[in-house]
Amino acid sequence: MNLPINPSLSVDCVVFGFDGRSLKVLLLERRHRVPDGQSEYDFKLPGSLIYENENVDQAAHRVLEQYTGRRETYLRQLHVFSDPDRINGEELAWLKAHYQVETIRVVTVAYYMLVKLDDALLSQVRIHGARWIELEEIHQLAMDHKQILAYALETLSKQLMAEPIAFELLPRKFTLRQLQDLYEGILGIEIDNRNFRKKVLSSDYIVPTGEREKQVAHKPALYYTFNWQKFRKDTRQKFRLNFINWQL
Repeated sequence: MNLPINPSLSVDCVVFGFDGRSLKVLLLERRHRVPDGQSEYDFKLPGSLIYENENVDQAAHRVLEQYTGRRETYLRQLHVFSDPDRINGEELAWLKAHYQVETIRVVTVAYYMLVKLDDALLSQVRIHGARWIELEEIHQLAMDHKQILAYALETLSKQLMAEPIAFELLPRKFTLRQLQDLYEGILGIEIDNRNFRKKVLSSDYIVPTGEREKQVAHKPALYYTFNWQKFRKDTRQKFRLNFINWQL
């Protein structure tokens, strides 16, 4: 690295994306050697030790830009993970070798980010050897990154019920099926289709575009859009779709 880095402070980023069918998480393949000398690989969240001349927000934006080519997107600081033993043993040895630093512990500031998946983003990610993995397929991650991912998903689920953050993941035009799939993917529940549509269509912010899907095998669905302008002008800004209550 050309710039000096802080060997005891890092950022880790949970990047969520939605491909129209399922919720995905951006992961990096990490190859490393185990004690018997064999080379193995696993997956980790995108992250980095911070440079000495940047703050943690700047470091998170740098990581996001490095792996997605985008710097301006929905980004929120999540939590500080500071357990003295969060990285130890082989994991600490890997970190020292990878960054060529000496440290006995690393505190990480975690962020979560929401991006709209498109062809350009998919290509950019592949260039850096990263992969979009479906949330349901993630069973184990390096270090304490599974814990960080779980914390991010819990936070996202809570905010989903009170803020229109789902539309940071959806394209400008979306179907109600896509919207429901996204809610179900984040919340990890099945939502009654009729109740969902009734609740969504009663919103003042989700409006039909008059356009329908094209070249699909099923009956073309109507496209909707989220009226950000109306939402921002509304002094109340109430956006609560309490689907969880329907399951009780």
